[in-house]
Amino acid sequence: MSVPAREDFDEVLLLLGRLNYVWSNTESLLIHLIAGLAGTTKDTALVIYLTLNTTRARADLVERLAKMEGRAAEEREAILDAVGRLTRLGGLRNQYNHCIYAFDPEGGNPRTIQMRISDRRAGLRMGRVSRIDAKAVDDIRGCIAELATLNRKIWVLIRAAGYPA
Repeated sequence: MSVPAREDFDEVLLLLGRLNYVWSNTESLLIHLIAGLAGTTKDTALVIYLTLNTTRARADLVERLAKMEGRAAEEREAILDAVGRLTRLGGLRNQYNHCIYAFDPEGGNPRTIQMRISDRRAGLRMGRVSRIDAKAVDDIRGCIAELATLNRKIWVLIRAAGYPA
């Protein structure tokens, strides 16, 4: 199955909305991990979370807190695994949130054009183009499912560790 025309692009947009919802819902669980790892309240952890304005900064903080001495190895590994999975899944979300969308006037597959510049030794690379085809749609659906599973896993971790919920 391909995603042939703009009419079907509405379905893609709905999937991307779902991806963003599931992503935001899962990323916000970092608040509970920060609270538990830092030994503070959820409100204080929320202030810390909102002060760090990127997912990368929030994930780095959680990973560093998990690696501090005195943390049980099992707890540390579970947190590092969860945050690592969240970070990896963020790549697909970023691909669709930091791009422009282009449409084929002949009715072919829509495309994304990445809004990113990569410095190379002898030049620049920018505007990587990706088709929004059946594989892309399957990748988005798969990412949504993985994020939902990760969300449940993190909640189990939060409860098992006794972190503020």
